[in-house]
Formats: sequence, C-alpha cells, structure tokens
Amino acid sequence: MQVLRVTGGARLAGSVDVVGAKNSVLKLMAAALLAPGDTTIGNLPAISDVAIMRELLERLGCAVTESTQDSTDRVTISTPAELNPEAPYELVRRIRGSICVLGPLLARTGQAKVALPGGDAIGSRPLDMHFAGLSRMGADIRTEHGYVVAEASDLHGASIWLDFPSVGATENIMTAAVLAKGTTVIDNAAREPEIVDLCRMLVAMGAQIEGIGTSTLEVTGVEGLRPTSHDAVADRIVAGTWALAALATRGDITVRGANAGHLEIALDKVAQAGGDVEVTADGFRVVMDRRPKSFDVVTLPYPGLATDLQPQAIAALSVADGTAMITENLFEARFMFCDEIARMGADVRTDGHHAVVRGRERLSSAPVRATDIRAGVGLVIAGLVADGTTEVAEIHHIDRGYVRFEEQLRSLGADVERVESATFGG
Repeated sequence: MQVLRVTGGARLAGSVDVVGAKNSVLKLMAAALLAPGDTTIGNLPAISDVAIMRELLERLGCAVTESTQDSTDRVTISTPAELNPEAPYELVRRIRGSICVLGPLLARTGQAKVALPGGDAIGSRPLDMHFAGLSRMGADIRTEHGYVVAEASDLHGASIWLDFPSVGATENIMTAAVLAKGTTVIDNAAREPEIVDLCRMLVAMGAQIEGIGTSTLEVTGVEGLRPTSHDAVADRIVAGTWALAALATRGDITVRGANAGHLEIALDKVAQAGGDVEVTADGFRVVMDRRPKSFDVVTLPYPGLATDLQPQAIAALSVADGTAMITENLFEARFMFCDEIARMGADVRTDGHHAVVRGRERLSSAPVRATDIRAGVGLVIAGLVADGTTEVAEIHHIDRGYVRFEEQLRSLGADVERVESATFGG
C-alpha cells in the first residue's frame, strides 16, 4: 500500500494556494444536471472525489471534459436532454457527496434510483430529512435492495422545516425545488459557504432563490434552467488545515486564495493559542513562534467551528500547553481519530461526544492509519511534531480532499514522502 512517511521536527514556513472546495464542487457538478447544455465549473480541485463524480455524471449520460485556463483547472459538463436516472452502487459507495444527484435527477426526470452512499466512516448521517423534504414536495421515496428509489410525476412547492440544518438535505431539497411548481420554503436551512455557492450558481442558471446565506430559503420554481459558468468557492477546510498546521509546528504560513471570513472562529482559536493571524486581501497568514496554548473546541454547523477541522485541532492541542475539552456535536465516530493519535503518545481521553486533550511537549512516531479525510491530515500534522518518522497508511482518504498534499508540505519545508509499503509498520 501507499503510505506517507513523515519525519518530524520541521517548522512549516512559506505560502500555499487553496483552490475550490470539495464540499462545493461535487454539488456544483451535480447541479449541472438541471440544465441541458454545457456548464463549466472553475477553480476545480484535482482530487479523487472529483474524478469519481465525473464518472458518475458520465454514467448518467453527460459528457465531461477537463481543461486548464489561466493556471486554473476547469470542468465542462455537457448535459443531454434525456438523462439516465440511475446512479450505480460501485460509484456512489465511494463518496457520500454523490447523494446530491438525487434532487437534480428527480427534478429533471421525475425519477431517480441512487445507491445508498458510502464515504468517510465518521458516524451515522441518515437521509431521513432528505426523504421527508422531498416527500412533502410530492415525491414517492422508498429504499429497496440498497437503493433510494424516488418518483414524482409533479413536484410542487412546500413548507419544509429541517430538524437539523443538514447541508445535504438543504442541497437536495433546493435542487429539486428550483424546477418544482410553486414556492418551497426551507426553514432551518444550512448556511455553509458551500450552500451559498450552490445558490449563486443556481441563480446564474435562472433559479429564483431568496434568503441566500440565511436559515430560511425561499425557492420559486421555474420552467427551466440554462447552463452557466461558475467558479467554486475556496476550500475553507483546507485553508483551516494549514492554519492549524502552522500552529502545531510553530510555523509561518501564508494561505492564498482563501476567504478568512469563512474561518472566523477557527482563526480566533489560533489567536487564542498565541498565533499571530493577519488577514490579507486574498487569504491570511499565521505566524507562531512558541508552544501553543490550549483552547477548547465545540463543533457546530456553520457559522460554528467545522467538525472537519476537529482532528487537525486535536493534533495541534496534543502538543499545546494545558488541557483542552473537545465537544463533537455532529459525527459520533469522529473520535476514531483519537485512537490513532494516542498511538503516537498523545494524551487523549474520550467519553461519548467529549474528549479531553492534555498537551505534551512532543509526540513519538508510530505507524498509524487514516480513518477519514480529516483524520489523515491530522495524523500527518501529528507526525510533523513527533520524534522520528511516522508512517500514515490509508492515504487514499487524504487524496479525496487535498490537492498534492505532500508536495505542498515539502514546499513548506517538511520531510514528507509518498512510498510503497508492502509491510506497513514493519
């Protein structure tokens, strides 16, 4: 298997560029299904999840081509007048974000057969709110033989209250509502920057959406949408990862292409820990020249601290001065990461959805495995502040969300290499 071999001791210094958000690009690609013709999405991250989504759209009947313009990767999706409404298991199981084709397929074809999704093993992420919302709009939805089967001869507007501001449910309901008859109101909608990004693309396609960026979205259906060209919002999770890596390694990293406003709480935590945070015109800079101070973490839906930054925060806190309390409110299995970083000497104790991290001067190298995308980069950060050389396995997870991660680390001064390891940990 391939592993990342990380030799600790380096202080990360330099600059990195952040491109489009994985959690937005996949949904933008799915939204292209709503309009026959050529839709182009720019600021594309060259990650494995995008390649899988490309395969999925091709199976649905689209032609997908990638290109580079002004040093920026782009994808053009040629959507046909008639789509294949079935999303097969062998693709959907590989990324959970593929469930986002459900709403567009239902809106365009009146039917959809989408395999129940896979993705990261970070806990239960039920689809009940997706189903309930679409059902209120007139869809008949059931699960059979591992597939979500949906049919709707006449989607109509409805008033929908989400029990939780689910990003996926908000996306699927909204992408179905843009072509439904009448007006759909989504209360307690997700407000993440990626939701705003999707809304803006849909509006550019001719959709009528009010309340963008708020917890109440009002979508008035239209007869049809047109293709468009849209650049994806910058990946705030990748940007936040670099901020926390600078904190952990006592580094100096300038992040370009990011929106610091999307990371207010995360950057405030970095400042609490003693980091010097400077917001720039196209991103931010984090400078840290001492051991970080501990800070507490509570993960919440946006604008709260993202759960996708929790493992990276724990990696930084594992070498901080003091004791921190971590409260995970979104995914109960996210603390699987703690078992791995504890193998490196981190003092982490978990109890339910809480964890206590007592910082140590330094960690010790060990063979560890990534259990999800963010756990993978969290373990790499831990390896950077450990004695000796750490091997991180299952790095296909990292490739799902980070562009040339080890190359960017090396450009910052890290000793990191991707190697084949027939006997991991041996």
